[in-house]
Amino acid sequence: MSNKNPHLDPEKFRDSLGTVSDDGSRNWIYPKKVSGKFYRWRTYLSWLLLAILFVGPFIKVGGRPYLLFNIFERKFIIFGAAFWPQDTHLLIFLLLIFFVFVILFTAVFGRIFCGWACPQTLFMEMVFRKIEYWIEGDANQQKKLDAMAWNKEKIGKKGLKMFIFVLISLLISHTVMAYLIGIDQVKVIISQPPSEHLAGFIGLMAFTGIFLFIFSWFREQACIVVCPYGRLQGVLLDANSINVTYDHVRGEPRAPIRKNQVGDNPKGDCIDCGLCVQVCPTGIDIRNGVQMECVNCTACIDVCDEVMDKVERPRGLIRYASDNSVLLKTQKLITGRVKLYSFLLLVLVGAFVALLVTRDDLGATVTRFRGMTYQARDTGEISNLYEVTFINKTFDPQTVTLVPMDEKYTVEVVGDQNWTLEGQAKFEARFFIVTQAGNITSNQENITLLLTQNGEVIDKIKTSFVGPIAK
Repeated sequence: MSNKNPHLDPEKFRDSLGTVSDDGSRNWIYPKKVSGKFYRWRTYLSWLLLAILFVGPFIKVGGRPYLLFNIFERKFIIFGAAFWPQDTHLLIFLLLIFFVFVILFTAVFGRIFCGWACPQTLFMEMVFRKIEYWIEGDANQQKKLDAMAWNKEKIGKKGLKMFIFVLISLLISHTVMAYLIGIDQVKVIISQPPSEHLAGFIGLMAFTGIFLFIFSWFREQACIVVCPYGRLQGVLLDANSINVTYDHVRGEPRAPIRKNQVGDNPKGDCIDCGLCVQVCPTGIDIRNGVQMECVNCTACIDVCDEVMDKVERPRGLIRYASDNSVLLKTQKLITGRVKLYSFLLLVLVGAFVALLVTRDDLGATVTRFRGMTYQARDTGEISNLYEVTFINKTFDPQTVTLVPMDEKYTVEVVGDQNWTLEGQAKFEARFFIVTQAGNITSNQENITLLLTQNGEVIDKIKTSFVGPIAK
């Protein structure tokens, strides 16, 4: 029996996308319906994840969103904790933790996230594709419908499908906007005329158009062309990474089952039925090995297991496995690279927790007023005008003051003397720092302001004071 690895067979080498024909036109993918153990569990998981996604904007803690990604006001609330622009370093650590976790997870389990939890796959395969099957039928029926002339049947089915697709796209766009600006603001936008909130209305329509385009036409191209994750597999995976894998040792040489077949020529377990290709949502042949387009959706596993049952051969010809487990019959998950990624992840998590614990609940930025130097008063005093920006990172009101550490300086607040910050708010104010002309010993002196929160000193802010040297 030949154990030639099809991955290394030049005749099976593919240097082009399966969704693009030789003339560069699009090969439309019509995946067949699939059923089986993995598809059933993916369906259950998709229900859970989609429920979390759509319920998320409505979850509030103490009247505040549990998750908010307000890029317009540069305000983020993650699991109830608020982050402002001053916390950019914390957000960077969060992103680094996420990326290292993805690298570690991919190094061990391959691209399983794409097939089981990626929003693109969840919506495409578990929502839009199922609606398409319900209205237009299975793959062959969809091909027949697309090939026929526009008649009553085609217009009715295509129109109904697009109508439902638009409704779902609207629902997704409103959900995304709720994560960006908050569910309360979205309710205001949809309850009033578009002219009252033109920017919000345009944003909702733009998101709706994008999602409709992706799920009705662009489809698997989002994973193949746009998403960089598939291309990263080449450096993230190794021979010990677990993927949806075809057991070529057991399956080759493949050959169909024929009646009254005689002869001693041994055959592999693969009967070359081609169903693994027909159910693939990206149109690849998993028997050609790990490929960029494979999203580990397990459709080929389910259909192959059904075929193996029918021909009375063991399941698992296509299964979750690594190259080493197929070739060498051994599986090693904890490799040197996995240990390194795990160590980096622990370091990043530890640093993030330390920064989170030690971060200030209230921040202040003091700058001298632009375009002005100093003011000489008739009283013999010299003053400088300053701007201050406070960020209250807590959810409770805070009363703040600025007091010079050096008693020769005093602070005169411009306007409202009561600096009370609302919870999760930014507050800007102006104030003078004043001193007697005779106290100035340098054209520019460094001074320190004590920031107090509810009467307690929480920070020291350094700035400068300019004025004429006393003679």
